[in-house]
Amino acid sequence: MTVEPRAFLRGLYDAAVAAALPATCLPAHLPGPPRGRTIVIGAGKAAAAMAQVVEERWRGAISGIVVTRYGHGAPCRRIEVIEAGHPLPDDAGAEAARRILALVGEAHADDLVLCLLSGGGSALLAAPAPGLTLDDEREITRALLARGATIAEINCVRKHLSSIKGGRLALACGAARVHALAISDVPGDDPAIIASGPTLADATSSADARSVLARYDVAVPPRVATHLRSAASETPKPGDTRLARSDCVVVARAQDALDAASRTARAAGVTPVILGDRVEGEAREVARKHAERVRELLERGAPARSASARREGAAASLPCVLLSGGETTVTVRGRGRGGRNGEYLLALAAALDGAPGVHAIACDTDGIDGTADNAGGIMTPDTMRRARAAGFDAEAALADNDSYGFFGALGDLVITGPTRTNVNDLRAILVTGTERHSDQ
Repeated sequence: MTVEPRAFLRGLYDAAVAAALPATCLPAHLPGPPRGRTIVIGAGKAAAAMAQVVEERWRGAISGIVVTRYGHGAPCRRIEVIEAGHPLPDDAGAEAARRILALVGEAHADDLVLCLLSGGGSALLAAPAPGLTLDDEREITRALLARGATIAEINCVRKHLSSIKGGRLALACGAARVHALAISDVPGDDPAIIASGPTLADATSSADARSVLARYDVAVPPRVATHLRSAASETPKPGDTRLARSDCVVVARAQDALDAASRTARAAGVTPVILGDRVEGEAREVARKHAERVRELLERGAPARSASARREGAAASLPCVLLSGGETTVTVRGRGRGGRNGEYLLALAAALDGAPGVHAIACDTDGIDGTADNAGGIMTPDTMRRARAAGFDAEAALADNDSYGFFGALGDLVITGPTRTNVNDLRAILVTGTERHSDQ
């Protein structure tokens, strides 16, 4: 193997992100123009970049509004871009949702509502149900995030507290055709979960939302509890004829990013082994399982043949890279900084404790790991040695959820800035065995 590990891993991440950029994945899926107007709306971390692509490619007049996270905007001339809060909704997101609902309320049967959705759209489209407040939505979201709820669970609750999620946005479009294009940030790529499925029927119920809140022991204000027991909290269900003119196409997903990273690895002479595109669970527990897999590889010198290797008729061998996507969770117990990728990487470093010839990267494809300014980080075989020399205890950092402080002190944060896409996380573990490199 002649590749430099850090550059190799960063190259995998860059390839994964590039595969999911709106300019790459969106153009082929744009529909034809309608007889009437084209109204563009959208929400998510990729929404502004998606709107930019639509402007560049669309034949005919368009107008509309999209909302994205602060710092994730992109210059558009005909589609207004609003920036708002994420992961917790704020007044800017609420105002954007109000304006979007008003805009689509003017649509007619000959019009097309083109809806651009991506990860983050749930927080950015903040429209509490009548009788509820933005604070209700914000505090319940905060509690579920801190307790490690999955994105599907969080979005189930969000749908039943909202005037716009769970198909209600499509209802507001009346007789107009609604065509959504979505970049998936959810394990399994269910379009009804992406951005809380504002244009699609919802198979979950208010009872499901109540069960999620009870499971995570979330304190629910009386008005929220009353709402979740009312008929008004129910979303439109599959088969609802009011949604007959609404559809959704997923244009990019985690598997696309993993496939791009896999091709890049193979071109460099490294065997890719894809562990899956929908990995979920507590970040530190996923890391420990992956560490066990790495130790098995080191002991026998080669991984079990991957599905891709079987298709190609070749056995995988060292050096290899274990690739995985999906979205892990973090139960917040400490006061440190860091997101799920940093937590995963810190737990992986602690579990491997200097295993020779093992490097790893874990980054969010949106460029932001949690609420910090990094996409994630990089682990090397000497991470633990360097940390101890600098006076850092990995287990203590893990207990305080302080992966940002840990990897920041070592100079191993990956900082990209907003990528303006989001197909969740890319984790890559490069296993070379006893091979030595200059950074060991």
